Amino acid sequence: MKSSRRTLLKVLGLTGATLPFIGCERLISSVTRQMGQSIPASLSVAEGQQIDPAFHLLSRAAYGPWPGDLDRVRTMGAERWIEEQLAPDRIDDAACDLRARRFETIWHDPGTCYEYKKPVLREEITRHTLLRGLYSKRQLFEVMVGFWTDHLNIDLEKGDCIYLKPSDDRLVIRAHALGKFRELIRASATSPAMLVYLDGKENKKGSPDEVPNENYARELLELHTLGVDGGYTQSDVYEAARCLTGWRLRTGWRKGTVYFDANLHDDGEKRVLGQLIPAGGGASDLDRLVDIACHHPSTGRHLATKLARRFVSEDVPASLVTQVAEVFKATDGDIKSLLRTILASDEFKAARGLKVKRPFQYIVSSLRALGADTHAHQPLIEYLQRMGQGPFQHPTPDGYPDRAAPWLGTLLWRWNFAFALASNRVPTVNVALDQLAKSIGAIGGGLNNGLRPERLVPYFIGRAGSAPELRALHDYMGTHRVSDVGDVGLANYHAELVALVLASPAFQRC
Repeated sequence: MKSSRRTLLKVLGLTGATLPFIGCERLISSVTRQMGQSIPASLSVAEGQQIDPAFHLLSRAAYGPWPGDLDRVRTMGAERWIEEQLAPDRIDDAACDLRARRFETIWHDPGTCYEYKKPVLREEITRHTLLRGLYSKRQLFEVMVGFWTDHLNIDLEKGDCIYLKPSDDRLVIRAHALGKFRELIRASATSPAMLVYLDGKENKKGSPDEVPNENYARELLELHTLGVDGGYTQSDVYEAARCLTGWRLRTGWRKGTVYFDANLHDDGEKRVLGQLIPAGGGASDLDRLVDIACHHPSTGRHLATKLARRFVSEDVPASLVTQVAEVFKATDGDIKSLLRTILASDEFKAARGLKVKRPFQYIVSSLRALGADTHAHQPLIEYLQRMGQGPFQHPTPDGYPDRAAPWLGTLLWRWNFAFALASNRVPTVNVALDQLAKSIGAIGGGLNNGLRPERLVPYFIGRAGSAPELRALHDYMGTHRVSDVGDVGLANYHAELVALVLASPAFQRC
């Protein structure tokens, strides 16, 4: 860790003078390779007909293994790796920071973000998210950032959300991704971006006959806490909306910051989910509402179900949901405790290869498996958008779906991406295919002295290739004679063979 930090300090001094000049990204790529973002000289591959348990863990609690991660988890053990990931602040992430911290708008307050054009804001938060998912060593943290981003979805394209989402990502999602659930929901309730997205800033009682805006109150109960079948009624939605009146956004000085206007708050008595909220509570009505919703029995089950679906399978195991819901109650919604329970469960360990990767995970896991070098420019982002999962662009409050069916219509774009990536035809993305093949011992063998599928396949999918899978690759190899095509043809042939694995059903599952 000390060595990495010394290297980081040196490069920061150097890039401070060179950032304005072309070549800065090449410099950062070079330095981050020295800091460990590289392909080791030797890599083991999974063995056996079942997916390797360490590979399975890295496919669910991370965005797939980076070269060398499988060996590391096998050496240190799954339990120790999980505990390391649950303390992200102790993980040296300097190499990732070099790539991802360069975007100004990620760190600004909302008022300053209004000074930027929308395309700049959209590009920077998207690139930041991609680079964190790809290069961060705090992988479980990034997976949970993605989970909460969906759970508390905000679409950049609505109103002023594009100016407000960077601070929401930093101060709500990332600040509480592994903390207490109640604190996460409380921070989201008065987030400027959420107040715009679900119309909370319009929720006021300016006159005795004014009706509150129920949009946020409904989603708070239906999506964020109890769940659609959580037992709330329309009366609960109305009373919750009354609790939330009076929260506003400044439009002049300190634009985009939140304040409470007592003159626009309904300060009368309310009853939510069977519990009385006395009159005269003012701004504290919001805290009382959040407490009631977060401690309702349905909330633990709703969250347990969503987490089990994300980490285990679409067919959520009822026994695991019950266990996680009990942990939620016993720990007052401690997110780390929920994750420990899930990742240590027999249900998790048995659910290997059951989920289909969503586009974001498919692209990031492909890049990670190849040890790709990129700074996530538009050509890469376009593939993600064509597959239908542009970050922060889901239009409805439920977030991107965590089931396979909605994503099956974009498989062609996955295949196109696989072939472009392996062939180094995604502009601004570079992969060292030959280096990777040598590291996993896949060079040589076969009639054409090409890549060895028996080594290639298990590296990417975490288990030995089945007879049909290997036969398909050997049949492909049999159609090529390397001696007839030269070095360029050999490179294309290697790339196509790797692309076939990346496009395979086995790699698209996790």
